[in-house]
Amino acid sequence: MTTFARRARASAGRLHPELSLVSYTLLSHLEERDGRRATDLAAHYALDKSTVSRQVAALERAGLIERRPDPEDHRVQVLHLTDAGRRILAQVTENRQAAFRERLADWPEEDLQRFAAYLERYNSWSGETPA
Repeated sequence: MTTFARRARASAGRLHPELSLVSYTLLSHLEERDGRRATDLAAHYALDKSTVSRQVAALERAGLIERRPDPEDHRVQVLHLTDAGRRILAQVTENRQAAFRERLADWPEEDLQRFAAYLERYNSWSGETPA
C-alpha cells in the first residue's frame, strides 16, 4: 500500500505539476458533491480543520475554488469550483484516465474484471468492523 500511495503522489505530480494529489482529491470531492463546507471536507477525510483550511486557502489563491453563501444558511460559506478549477480538474482527470488506459492496455479482460471487483470491494468498506 505504501508503494501504491507513493506512486499515486508521483503520478499526480506528473499529470499536473501545479496540482498536488491532495488538491486534486479536494477538487474532485467538491465537483462530485457540487460544493461543500470546509468543515465537511475535514470530517470526510478525517483531517484537522487547520489542515483543510491551509489547502482551501491555497486553492482559493490559485483561483480554483470560491466561497459562496449557503442558500439555506447565509452565515455558512460553501466551497465551489471556479471555471478554472473545473478546467484543471477535467484536464488532470483526462490525463489520469489516459495513463490508466495505457498502463492496463495489455491486461487480459479477466484480470481487468477481477481488478475492478477488488477495487469496488476495497472502496465499499465503511470502516466499521462487522459484529
